[in-house]
Amino acid sequence: MNSDQVQGKWKELKGLLKQKWGELTDDELEKLEGHRDRLAGLVQQKYGLAKEEVERQIQALEKSTGPRSA
Repeated sequence: MNSDQVQGKWKELKGLLKQKWGELTDDELEKLEGHRDRLAGLVQQKYGLAKEEVERQIQALEKSTGPRSA
């Protein structure tokens, strides 16, 4: 999923992100505005995970949202 697609699905993803990483606040997620690289950095910082692991988990969440409807 590219950056534009992530931003388009952001509302749906925010709910999944909060389920997966409960320490992320609504304010933090709003400030990210769908920027995947900033999301990965925040998750790395809060949870001490490797970048590759964070990216893998974000990809799995993105796939679970299904194709973007037109």
